[in-house]
Amino acid sequence: MSGAPHKELHLLLDQAGAIVAFQEQGASWMGMLAFSSEDKAREFMRASGLKASEMITIDSTDDQSVAQLLRHVKRRAIRNMLLDLDYQTGRHIQVEFEGERLGQAHERQFHHH
Repeated sequence: MSGAPHKELHLLLDQAGAIVAFQEQGASWMGMLAFSSEDKAREFMRASGLKASEMITIDSTDDQSVAQLLRHVKRRAIRNMLLDLDYQTGRHIQVEFEGERLGQAHERQFHHH
C-alpha cells in the first residue's frame, strides 16, 4: 500500500495550535495522529481523554499541501503518520514519510507494557 488510503485526513491540534503527535515507548521519534473521519478522531479523543482544541482537514491528494505539512512536522522529530489509531487496542495504519510525500503504509499495533 502506498500513500494515504483516504483522501481526507483529519488532524488534531493541541491548545498551542501544534499538530498532535504520539511517541511510542522507546522510540526517539513521533508519529503524527491522523484520522480518516471526524468520528474516528472524536472517538480517539473520548477514549484517550485528549483535549484537542481544533481539528483540521487536509486533502491527501493535494501534493503541495502534503509537502508543506510534512516540512512543518519534520521539524518536531515526527517521522510518520499514525492513521486511525485505536486508543484501546493500539491498532493503526502507519504511513511513512518519503521526502515530502506520503509513502508506504502498513498495519501495525502498539503493544501495551
